Amino acid sequence: MHEMSLAESVREIVEDTARANDARRVTRVRLEIGVLSQVEVQAMRFAFDVVMRGSLAQDARLEVVETPGTAWCMRCSDTVAIERRGDACPRCGSHQLQVSGGDRMRVIDIEVE
Repeated sequence: MHEMSLAESVREIVEDTARANDARRVTRVRLEIGVLSQVEVQAMRFAFDVVMRGSLAQDARLEVVETPGTAWCMRCSDTVAIERRGDACPRCGSHQLQVSGGDRMRVIDIEVE
């Protein structure tokens, strides 16, 4: 489960940011997780709860913003929505797609006290 190592990286980002801003604790963390990012949201929620124990974000609320997958079609030169890698272009049926969005995970912001 790679979500555990991702959650550990999120903890480092969150704690570094909180300390840099002289925060006593973190109350909320917002993550953007794209549908093409290969991150299972439920597994990430579990891993977040586990790795935040004993940290400044121990009781922080995790909010996940899921972003849709998009790709640029080489055949019809249009940006289209896709649900998974390997999908065909919904307009022309081509599989010559280049993913252009929804393939990353990032910390959007944190709320501190």
